[in-house]
Amino acid sequence: MARSRSYKEYLHEQLQDPEAAAAYLNAALEDDDLHVFLLALRDIAEAQGGMSHLASETDLNRESLYKTLSIRGNPRLSSLRSVLGACGLSISIQPSH
Repeated sequence: MARSRSYKEYLHEQLQDPEAAAAYLNAALEDDDLHVFLLALRDIAEAQGGMSHLASETDLNRESLYKTLSIRGNPRLSSLRSVLGACGLSISIQPSH
């Protein structure tokens, strides 16, 4: 009998791909609560090596990353760009429809 794996394991495997990670973040942005985006970004950070790895890649403090990417987080644009860049992603602005 095949061993099943948790949703979190499956999600983290999928989020290692930048295309899937970008789609995940775009879906999170569609939610009215912008904190959903931060939690989605945290999922991506965990999938791509964890907070310690992300801290070393971005020169940001690991503890502040946990705080920034939490439900109460309020990241600066520079921090957000650093985190996204370390995950192989970038910010793009498009006209609304």
